[in-house]
Amino acid sequence: MPVIEVRGLHKRYGEKVAVRDVSFAVERGEIFGILGPNGAGKTTTVECLEGLRSPDGGTLSVLGLDPHRDRDELRQRVGIQLQESQLPDKLRVGEALDLYASFYRTPANPEKLLTTLGLADKRDTAYKKLSGGQKQRLSIALALIGSPEIAVLDELTTGLDPQSRRDTWDLIETVRDQGVTILLVTHFMEEAERLCDRLAVIDGGRVVAIDTPAGLVAGVNDEQRIRFRPSRPIDRRELEALPEVRTVEEHGGQLVVTGRGNVLHAVTSLLARAQVIAGDLRVDQASLDDAFVALTGRKLD
Repeated sequence: MPVIEVRGLHKRYGEKVAVRDVSFAVERGEIFGILGPNGAGKTTTVECLEGLRSPDGGTLSVLGLDPHRDRDELRQRVGIQLQESQLPDKLRVGEALDLYASFYRTPANPEKLLTTLGLADKRDTAYKKLSGGQKQRLSIALALIGSPEIAVLDELTTGLDPQSRRDTWDLIETVRDQGVTILLVTHFMEEAERLCDRLAVIDGGRVVAIDTPAGLVAGVNDEQRIRFRPSRPIDRRELEALPEVRTVEEHGGQLVVTGRGNVLHAVTSLLARAQVIAGDLRVDQASLDDAFVALTGRKLD
């Protein structure tokens, strides 16, 4: 049974429709991503799930509860990292965690959480003295201090440098491995591809596709392009005879083979049998960015 169910969600602000008939379900233990550009309706959708906004239409269920009617109970079982959050400059890391822990019936151990998130040596550090990555880790800690069954993370790594972003991704995978279901809102393709078990692509307030990252890519184009320089001449007809190969071209001593399925294995196996070494080997294939363009007609900035 899904831990989150959204059916026909609709939300408008005056004349502007932010969310149009959005539906999806999240299974326990997965990282489910909501991917889309700024203004697509991602944050409005999760704010309705969190009970922060009332929908104009549709039905919502989180852990079998109504987010608006059962908001107090859900706050004990769902951790939230908002898109934008701020703490008092002089509040120390340990003080913030102890304060938030007091809000919950069964809080996590603050010291253990600080250690897990790499903040143990920052316990007595004031919020204003933390780096951007450390502030983000603290916001995740505050979302997890209530020992939630679900964590909602909205634009998790916006503003972080590449290394801090990757460190945060490692952290989220650790949190999921501990049994927490994660709903991740993002507009970063690499983040969605790295973390998410499944994705809902939202554009203009509508869900345009739901699938695994690999499934979304394969649905657009599962063709691969293999480029290499053979160590000695090889008859192109041998490559063209492989059932996985669609075309073989030669450009300045480099062969370019396109095909589908297990084409890479088929080509490299043939080269090995012919004792031909593939120099400067490179494999290109469709990406999640390509899938987004095919689904929406534009790139995700």
